[in-house]
Amino acid sequence: MTRSSSPAAPPPTTFEIVANGHARRVAGGTTVAGFLAAHELDPDLVVVERNGEILRRAAFDAVHVEPGDELEIVHFVGGG
Repeated sequence: MTRSSSPAAPPPTTFEIVANGHARRVAGGTTVAGFLAAHELDPDLVVVERNGEILRRAAFDAVHVEPGDELEIVHFVGGG
């Protein structure tokens, strides 16, 4: 007698990450650039550290946020 295995569960459409110490839900396929845009952060005015590694701005569009990622985002404030 053969048992059929259950189909694998589809990947979650959203998942949790930690950004600046706070849990956040993000959609699957979100890039770092997309995360910044969703939070109204100008990519030219921030530094992003992902899982302990500083990302180059040129990579923001290519790097996807993954489940469990830890982001630290530091933004620059001008003034005088």
